[in-house]
Amino acid sequence: MLVPFKASQLYKTQSISTINNTQKTLTKSHNTQCDDDPTRSPDPPEKRIPMNGDTSPTTSPRHRRPKHPSAFGGGGGGGGGGGIRGARKSFSSAERFLYCLFLRALKRRGWLLLVPVVYVAGMLFYMGGRIDGPVRVQVILRREPPGSAYRSPLVFERLLPYMEGGHGNTSNALMTTWHSKVGHSWRPCISKKLTQEELPSSNGYLIIEANGGLNQQRLSICDAVAVARILNATLVTPMFHLNSVWRDKSKFGDIFDEEYFIDSLKNHVRIVRQLPEDVFQRFDNNLSSIVNLRVKAWLTSSHYVKKVLPRLLTMGAVRIAPFSNRLAHAAPSSIQGLRCMTNFEALRFSEPIRTLAEKMVDRVKKRSGGKYISVHLRFEEDMVAFSCCTYDGGDEEKRELDDARERGWRGKFNKTGRVIKPAAIRMNGKCPLSPLEVGMMLNAMGFDNTTTVYVAAGKIYKAERNMAPLRRLFPLLETKESLASPEELAPFKGYSSRLAALDYTVCLLSDVFVTTQGGNFPHFLMGHRRYLYGGHARTIKPDKRKLARLFDNPNIRWDSFKHEVQEMLHRSDAKGFELRKPNSSLYMFPTPDCMCKQTEEDVADM
Repeated sequence: MLVPFKASQLYKTQSISTINNTQKTLTKSHNTQCDDDPTRSPDPPEKRIPMNGDTSPTTSPRHRRPKHPSAFGGGGGGGGGGGIRGARKSFSSAERFLYCLFLRALKRRGWLLLVPVVYVAGMLFYMGGRIDGPVRVQVILRREPPGSAYRSPLVFERLLPYMEGGHGNTSNALMTTWHSKVGHSWRPCISKKLTQEELPSSNGYLIIEANGGLNQQRLSICDAVAVARILNATLVTPMFHLNSVWRDKSKFGDIFDEEYFIDSLKNHVRIVRQLPEDVFQRFDNNLSSIVNLRVKAWLTSSHYVKKVLPRLLTMGAVRIAPFSNRLAHAAPSSIQGLRCMTNFEALRFSEPIRTLAEKMVDRVKKRSGGKYISVHLRFEEDMVAFSCCTYDGGDEEKRELDDARERGWRGKFNKTGRVIKPAAIRMNGKCPLSPLEVGMMLNAMGFDNTTTVYVAAGKIYKAERNMAPLRRLFPLLETKESLASPEELAPFKGYSSRLAALDYTVCLLSDVFVTTQGGNFPHFLMGHRRYLYGGHARTIKPDKRKLARLFDNPNIRWDSFKHEVQEMLHRSDAKGFELRKPNSSLYMFPTPDCMCKQTEEDVADM
């Protein structure tokens, strides 16, 4: 039976054919361009699987292309071969690439990478549609590197109301500064360390030249006595080298009690004031004719015996100049004991220095009610210049300190390739503490404006301006000039070592000693105070790196500042008593070389 065939059915069939052929075209394109293995040849026709459940053979009339595109009203995009050709033309190479990319993304779940891109694009579109006025760009200024500026005055102004509030009874604060009791179990016992024997015949004369300031000279003298004992030589009273920085022409007897020095050591080392005339004539009365042995620093006792003693025996006299740090810290026990005796017993200051120093100590105790603290303040022009640190003096300060560096150390700071970084120097704790910084530190530690403070220093750089904040916090401030009259100080003017000896004595006998910079002065003082006060240094040694961070923060709170500084005080107390380590100096750590531990019976007898 024949069924009538309508034109609409023919059109529908042609459309289905067009869609199926389009799908086959895309599938073929995908197989040839999107396959994981692009080198694989396409499957033969008999192995291809029709799409969409189409099981008709490829030769089915439904898949045949009409010979005339215009059949059944074709020609356009809707029918027959025209539809197929139109579908092929609509997929360009770029579209095929995107299609392949999309399929791979679905396969590997890479579409998740598109989520943030879509989100950002949407936000930009949304924000762009809401801008009604000009675009405002916020500029964020970078903070200057730490330490690049001297910010302590800003911290001072911020914390001044708290510092001027006071901390209560200062006498109690002085009495309770030191809590450590362990140091009271040690006492000097040099006599037990040394054996007194008849001295053998001398092997010759040892001449040394001490250089540097007061305590550098002290170090050279003590080591010279030790070397003379090692060589069994007669020591000529040490000469002092005229230093370009200190500019002090003092001789040994001007600073130390020469007669007392020789007499105290007579049972251990032979010492004469000058070279005997007959020996001096052998060298044509010319000191330069005596051979100068330029020995290296930190030499051992055995080196002197092996290298220096043969020359001494041959020539009868040898000279070592300069003589600074020429003996190692480690030495035989008898030599260490002799070092202790020289430094802590035999080397006392000359009578004029002792007399005025004792008057100054009496005066400061009367004014303070018996207790005072001493501060070694290293803020002289040469010290500030040598540190290469910058403060708040601007161009004038830079010009003055540049000139000071050139006068004291010609060309040293202008060498080619040398880079000076003041900010790094400051943050490493290498800058001298200014009077303003010392005042803030002491105030935070609990010392208020009723505390008597003795300042041991040379001529402070820009003293009137720089000392004003310290005087404001501590009006009971004393110096050499306030404790001694101009007439009393006149014989010492122009002699830096003699003036330093006055400071040394007043600091030695203070209840609290504060060091603000390294060097021989505080090191010798700490050791001497340990020797006097049962092994405890009673010295505040601040953490300058931590202080640099605190002073570099203008927004710091008083509670935080006070807490950090008082931690330094507690640490100084805990570290006040300390045994000497193998590579440390006994002049700073006299236990156990110069002191003995007390027994319970010894403590009970005291």
